[in-house]
Order: sequence, then structure tokens, then C-alpha cells
Amino acid sequence: MTTTIETRKADAGPPPPPKRRERRRDRRGVIGSTGLYLATGICALLFLVPFYLIVRNALSTDAEITGENWQWFPTDIQWGNISELFSDETVPFAHSLWNSWLVGVGHTIGTLLVCSLAGYGLARIPYKHANKIFYAVLVTLMVPAAVTFVPSFVLVSSLGWVSSFQGLIVPGLFSGFTCFLFRQYFLGFPKELEEAARVDGLGYWSAYWRIVVPNSLNFFAAIATITFISGWNAFLWPLVIGQDQEAWTVQIALSSYMTNQTVNFHLIFMATAVSILPLVFVFLFLQRWLVQGVAQTGIKG
Repeated sequence: MTTTIETRKADAGPPPPPKRRERRRDRRGVIGSTGLYLATGICALLFLVPFYLIVRNALSTDAEITGENWQWFPTDIQWGNISELFSDETVPFAHSLWNSWLVGVGHTIGTLLVCSLAGYGLARIPYKHANKIFYAVLVTLMVPAAVTFVPSFVLVSSLGWVSSFQGLIVPGLFSGFTCFLFRQYFLGFPKELEEAARVDGLGYWSAYWRIVVPNSLNFFAAIATITFISGWNAFLWPLVIGQDQEAWTVQIALSSYMTNQTVNFHLIFMATAVSILPLVFVFLFLQRWLVQGVAQTGIKG
């Protein structure tokens, strides 16, 4: 048996030199990297196709948008669509953008404050009914939004908050899912930092503001980005509450360009292109903190 193994090794020849093995490894690495970049590039192009269509149609006429002969770029770029969008007296688009910005910022700040405090209390403050309250919060995630929509509207209407910022912002400040995320995050927060704060005489409130929040900015930024995008894209609730044009958000203004009689395609696409710019700026500004916050499970020491 030993003789047979030695004979096979002799027939196989000597092993390749180290340099040749390194070259093979390098080749495989280059091929793998090239394939990875190629696949990433294809996915990026597919992701950018809707944005290309929005910009292309925003700078075209209705005839070019709905015409049979497709063109990659409009023959005559319609820069006047921008001025037409903001000069339209029937739709206060500029005011709607401002309303959406105020609603998005107010919704984000309020949600971060309410849900982070609730999550911190459930994670850190000892209370015999804390688990029961947490389970009750989880139950709210199983209730469809359609079930609470009418009662919420009746409550807001009875408070006189129709067509007001209070009616647009306050009912959505608490989110069971966001509270759950904050609780899970605070459970992994180092207790040593809070214990050191209590030795210095700080209570739960002071420890939260002076220790926990400054060391959790990445996670707060991630939640803030998601919350702002959700508030900016909200449609059904602002449609019901914003009954006056002065309370319209950008999504309501967008829907007004499509009626039963007419559809202004170029204004729809131009309004869409303008309305996504704030989201792009917010994402680019908070991108680094967003990635770190999603990947972060605790404080790295």
C-alpha cells in the first residue's frame, strides 16, 4: 500500500513552485473581483433606471412621454417645466414642499424623543410590569393600520386639528416598531457607563441625556433617516387630514396633477423629481451614520 502511494506521488510530479501558486491565487482573486464589480455595476444600473425615467420625462413634453417612438433623451429639453411647476396657481407645490419638510422634521424629532424614552425605560428602569407593557407594545404591531384609522380621525377631528400641523404630526409620533428597536438597542448598551454616571450622582434622566444619547448618535441617525423618509412619503393620513390647500403635503400636491379629466404627465414627473431631492440630500448627509447605525449592536470600546 505504501509503495502504491509513493508511485502515485512520483507520477504526479513535483508540486508547483510557490510563485506559480501565488499567480494562480492572484488570477482567481482578479476574476472574482471582476465578477463582483460587474454584478454590482449591473445592479446599480438597474437601480438607476427609474431615476433616469423620472428625469427624462420631467424634461419632456406630454407627446414625447406618451408617443410611440421612444427616444432616450428629449429632442428639446423643456426647462420651462420647472417654472410651470412652481407657477401653477391651482397647486401650491412650493408651499406643499415646505409643509412636507415641517411635517417630516417634526415627525422625526417627536418619534425619536418619544420612542427612545419609551425604549430606554423598558430596557433600563426596573419595574415589575415592564415586560407586560413591552408585550402590549408588541401587540400594537399586529393591529392593522386600517383598524385605528377611523378612531384616530375622530379623535383628531374632535380636538379641532383637521388641516393643522398637530393633526399631521402628533398621531404618528409613537411607533411600536421604533420603540422595539430602541429597547433592543439599549439592552446591548454598556451598563458600565450608566453605573459610572450614577456613581457621579446622575439619575436615569440625566444619564439618558448626558451618557446614552451622545454615545448612540449612529443609531439615532439611522432611525431618524428611516422615520423622515416615512413621514415624507406618507399619503393617506395627510390626504384625510389636510383638507385645506394650506395643509397639503408634497404627496397630496403630486396626486392633484392626475384627475378624472386630465393627466399632466410632464408636471407629475417634474414634481416627482423635485420631491425626491430632499430625500437624496438627507440620505447623502446621513449615509455614514445610517450604515454604522444599522450594523451597530453596541458601543465599540
